[in-house]
Amino acid sequence: MSGLILGCGAIAFVNGLAFLMFRIDKDRAIQGEWRVSEATLLTLAFIGGWFGAKAAQRRFRHKTRKEPFRTFLNLIPALWLLLAMVIAYEADVLNRPVFFRTQ
Repeated sequence: MSGLILGCGAIAFVNGLAFLMFRIDKDRAIQGEWRVSEATLLTLAFIGGWFGAKAAQRRFRHKTRKEPFRTFLNLIPALWLLLAMVIAYEADVLNRPVFFRTQ
């Protein structure tokens, strides 16, 4: 149980950090200062902060037209879904009696 709590806390932290970094980058863009790199923003999204990154992108209207950044950011949830499907398939989770009861 503590592993689940720790995992949820880590995901919440990364999402909050991604949201904050988008906000910092937007503020720096407005002020003409040194920016947060796109690689940093995409890395935060990739390691689990994609929800916070997308929320910040919409909230601050930041990097909504910038290509290929926008495409890469939109592909990250699809990659996570694909990874989850592969893990479920390899673990044979979908064929367990809990999901499909046979009589």
